[in-house]
Amino acid sequence: MEYTTLNNGLQMPLEGFGVFQVRDKEECKRSVLEAIKAGYRLIDTAAAYTNEDAVGEAVKEAIREGICTREELFITSKMWVQDMKDYDSAKKAIDASLEKSGLEYLDLYLLHQAMGDYFSAYRAMEDAYKEGKLKAIGVSNFYPHTLVNFCSFVEIPPMVNQVELHPFFAQPHALEIMKEYHVQAEAWAPLGGGRYDAFNNEVLKEIASKHNKSVGQVMLRWNVQRGVVVIPKSVHVERIQENIDIWDFALSEEEMNQISSLDRGYVGTAVKHFDTDFVKMVVSRKVHD
Repeated sequence: MEYTTLNNGLQMPLEGFGVFQVRDKEECKRSVLEAIKAGYRLIDTAAAYTNEDAVGEAVKEAIREGICTREELFITSKMWVQDMKDYDSAKKAIDASLEKSGLEYLDLYLLHQAMGDYFSAYRAMEDAYKEGKLKAIGVSNFYPHTLVNFCSFVEIPPMVNQVELHPFFAQPHALEIMKEYHVQAEAWAPLGGGRYDAFNNEVLKEIASKHNKSVGQVMLRWNVQRGVVVIPKSVHVERIQENIDIWDFALSEEEMNQISSLDRGYVGTAVKHFDTDFVKMVVSRKVHD
């Protein structure tokens, strides 16, 4: 495993394990435990995923079994839009994530969307960071124009921006802006999220064959060579193990460019964050009891 250094000096694994849509608690706990056994040390969850508790249980079991220590793990969660009403709501959301996970601190906590009163919510995160409840703080789904404005007015610059990043939505400009503001890029849906028929793409298949690797491994390797943290998701042990086996090969500059040429731009995105109907749906969505 390789690591990146965040702008506060914290070390973050370049590859982690995601649990989006793993709603069954036992399946989530089992998958996270398998991931930790396979060598993953970054686990990514969110309040909106409703499985922070299952992740926490897996973490505690892994520690009890002696697989790893808490200090070796990098646990991420995110605040949902309905908790970004004001400072106090956000403060309660942070404490709720800690309580649900059963953890004393989170290694990274993100604003899940650039919606609601996210400046007030982030101030609560800044205070929790100062108190040691959160070891790093950041944002998710902040497009370049939003990120530039945000970084210009907060006290503590965000350390991470988690956005959709894969060969079919490469976002080179977004990466340039994140680099300029010293914000670490992290990719959700690094394998394309089940779209684009990626695993039958001839360019990816040919490159994978040259390296005796799978198409998924090539897509993950492409992102980490761009300096992007990836968090692939699977509930299948063999795929969990396959996805982490990307550290024994490297793509050439030509191969990197070939893969980047697959970019379809915003047209091919999974979630249309600029779509007003999407925003209306998100701001009305409830994820807590």
